[in-house]
Amino acid sequence: MTSKPASAPSLRDLARLRRVRDRIDREYAQPLDVEALARGAHMSAGHLSRQFKLAYGESPYAYLMTRRIERAMALLRRGDLSVTDVCFTVGCASLGTFTTRFTELVGMSPGAYRRQEAQATAGMPSCLARQVTRPIRNREAPAREPELD
Repeated sequence: MTSKPASAPSLRDLARLRRVRDRIDREYAQPLDVEALARGAHMSAGHLSRQFKLAYGESPYAYLMTRRIERAMALLRRGDLSVTDVCFTVGCASLGTFTTRFTELVGMSPGAYRRQEAQATAGMPSCLARQVTRPIRNREAPAREPELD
């Protein structure tokens, strides 16, 4: 039995994938899962996941969590909400999962980020602050030069 390599998404699938991505961008704070997204795009969950990853380089869930973390970063910079409030405001149901994913993407815990960034972006226009503080996934982060003693 031979398995056929994953093929590039068709034009029809690309249009569906864009709609899924747009829905995630719009409804990130709502309870979304791959099955619900797939139903809305008239695709199976497996097909959606494979094609989304081919088209955008990450799974629908990873994309959703990145959007949530980006929004959480903005809310934490404001400094008027607790980490727990931010977690639930951006649509995460578990504080532990939120904290773990935030730390993976940003490199520090939400509490540490809130303390550090509240002052760092004071007076900066929000559009610039958003660009400067956008999370970098581990695979995108520049490799550090080894320190020589």
